[in-house]
Amino acid sequence: MSGAQKFSRATLPVMPWKNGGGTTQQICSWPEGAALDTFGWRVSIATIAAPGPFSVFAGIDRSIMLLEGDGVRLFTHDARIDHALDVPHQPFAFSGDEAIDCTLLGGASNDFNVMTRRGQWRADVRVLDSATAIEAAPHGALLALRGTWRLNDEACRQGEGLQWADAAQAWHAVPEGADARLIAVRIVPA
Repeated sequence: MSGAQKFSRATLPVMPWKNGGGTTQQICSWPEGAALDTFGWRVSIATIAAPGPFSVFAGIDRSIMLLEGDGVRLFTHDARIDHALDVPHQPFAFSGDEAIDCTLLGGASNDFNVMTRRGQWRADVRVLDSATAIEAAPHGALLALRGTWRLNDEACRQGEGLQWADAAQAWHAVPEGADARLIAVRIVPA
C-alpha cells in the first residue's frame, strides 16, 4: 500500500467555517499544507448547519455530494443554478466562481466535497456498489460510505478510507456486502 494513508471520519479534525454556518473536516489536499487560496486540489467533508452563502472559490471546479441528513437547496440569485442536494451519494458539479447560496431542507446535513484548481487538476468522482477496478491516478481518496470494502489488501469499514498523493495508485475495490457503497475520487492532471 505504498503512498496511501488510512483515515477515519471519526478522527478527522473539525474546523468551523468563517461564517459560522457549519464545519469542515479536511481529508486531504495538495500540496500538503496549502492554504485555501493556494491548493491544487482538496477533499473534505462539511456539515451544513445553517442557511447562507457558500464561499466563492475563483478558478476552482467543485463537486458536492450529500452523505447524511435532509440536504440543502443550492441556488444562485439569478436562477441559473437551482439544485436540491437531497439524494445521498449523487455528486453535483458546479463552478467555484458561482455565488452559490443555500437553504436547509430540514436539519443539518453532511456533505462530501472535492475541489480542483481549473486548468491544473480534474476530479473523477464516482460512487461504487460492486467490485470495480479503479484506474491508476496520481492523487485521490476512497471512502467507505456503507459496509466494508477490501481495497487491494486493506479493509476499510464504513467511515474509513484511504487517501494518496503524488504517487500513482490503482485499486481493486471489492465490497463485503450487497448494500456496500464506496466513493472513489481520482484526481488527475487537467
